Amino acid sequence: MKQPLHEKIRADFEARILAGMLAPGDRLPTEQELMQEHGCSRMTVNKALSALQSAGLVERRKKAGSFVARPRFHSMVLDIPDLAVQLGERGKRHSYRLTRRQVRGPIAGRDEEAALANGAQLLELDGIHCADDRPLAVEHRLIATRAVPAIVDGDFDSISPGTWLLQHVPWTEAENRISAVGATRREAALLGIAPGAPCLCVERHTWRGGDPITYVRQVFLADAYDMVARFGPSGSGGN
Repeated sequence: MKQPLHEKIRADFEARILAGMLAPGDRLPTEQELMQEHGCSRMTVNKALSALQSAGLVERRKKAGSFVARPRFHSMVLDIPDLAVQLGERGKRHSYRLTRRQVRGPIAGRDEEAALANGAQLLELDGIHCADDRPLAVEHRLIATRAVPAIVDGDFDSISPGTWLLQHVPWTEAENRISAVGATRREAALLGIAPGAPCLCVERHTWRGGDPITYVRQVFLADAYDMVARFGPSGSGGN
């Protein structure tokens, strides 16, 4: 049976996207260009593009055209994810670039910082996470030096602070806060988006026993990351 033309167009672009021939953010030919190339109607082209959009491979923007969508990386809401591992599982190369590092005391009037410092100092780290050299998230982190004294001399040229902590400091309690935010000017510049563009913000506090370990704020590109949780009724007997 002959394959419908819209399915043929869809399959062609799907194969090129999955093979990496078309990268996230690349622009697809316009509907008019596709109509001329394949000698078909706008309806046929629209069917192909709509199928790609439904599969999460293409993002269609009104008056701008169709673009290869950024991959979405999933994380369990109640887990503490290691971005390097997550990206590696999806065939992406993770990198982290440190943009600021300082040891300081808590800022006066910031009760949460004082609680985290617990009478000592904080290591403040700012950086950016990338997937295949493309910006994914901006990170601001505070770490309690009283709880993790070795972190002060940590080398973050080849490993991110979050990965270092997961490998060296077992946590017993965590609190996540997830919200939608507009990118600040600094965040927008680092992520390559317009100031005020919608982003996913994840804020997390962790403790070991009763000792606070770290506070982190990560601002992700809105179309590149999401949080997933799966729940079941207690007593169901499932694993």
